[in-house]
Amino acid sequence: MLVSMFAALALALALLLGSPTPVVDYHWPTGGPAAVLRAFSPPEVPWGSGHRGVDLQLAEGSVVVAAGDGTVVYAARLAGRGVVSIEHADGLRTTYEPVEASVRRGEHVRRGDPIGVLAAGHCEGGCLHLGARRGPDSYIDPLSLFGIKRVRLLPLDGSRVDLRLADAPV
Repeated sequence: MLVSMFAALALALALLLGSPTPVVDYHWPTGGPAAVLRAFSPPEVPWGSGHRGVDLQLAEGSVVVAAGDGTVVYAARLAGRGVVSIEHADGLRTTYEPVEASVRRGEHVRRGDPIGVLAAGHCEGGCLHLGARRGPDSYIDPLSLFGIKRVRLLPLDGSRVDLRLADAPV
């Protein structure tokens, strides 16, 4: 009786507190650090134009690897190009394009596993578009997965700066 009471209490606490979000270790899908050809530029409104990912320099025909452990939720052509999407245990979904997939929907992949080869068509000379989002519309900067944060230097005199201009592509 005492054991079942403790089990019930433990279950109640777990339901109230929830389970912690799993931690996923992410690495570059290019096999190592790559030059960013086009930065993340989210739209001001969900339906607006913007760049919901980053374009990483990579030669056409190069192997693309999973950025983290997860399950392939999409591996097919979309709007004329190959796309692979992976759902990760922390609730994040990463998307890679244009990729000729070597994986199938439902397949479990580990960080660094090949998921396909880079196809032509996104950037002149070759690049991988990497996207990352939580839920249907919450896009995040994929570079943050690799510990890269944006650094902004502000004036020492405390004057204000229009950060929208500071973020403008050059």
